[in-house]
Amino acid sequence: MKKTAIIILSDPKAGSEEALGRVFNALASAYEFKHEGEDVKIIFQGTGIRWPEQLEKPEHPVNALYQEVKDHVHGLSKGCVAVFGTEISGYDLLSDNEVPGTPGLPSFVNLKKEGYDILVF
Repeated sequence: MKKTAIIILSDPKAGSEEALGRVFNALASAYEFKHEGEDVKIIFQGTGIRWPEQLEKPEHPVNALYQEVKDHVHGLSKGCVAVFGTEISGYDLLSDNEVPGTPGLPSFVNLKKEGYDILVF
């Protein structure tokens, strides 16, 4: 089975069309992989950890798409949550990459070892 990890870095606080376009395209890609029966994981990292709080709002333009793929959210970067802060999302905090001076980040090496292709938005 083909496996893809989608990393979302864009910042909703930027308030730009680019940030919105990136998260939309990331989730649209996840939707396509999901409906093709492929294994897909969504990871929020960097300032992207702020997205789940925004995407849960029914009035958000990407809410409907988010609702379709949120069952594939693997988690948020624990280190990035510590630095950039966010409301508790209910998702796992990922910390396999033990970067000094942080509580840890998601491990891209582990994803590669598990056979995942990695897409970054």
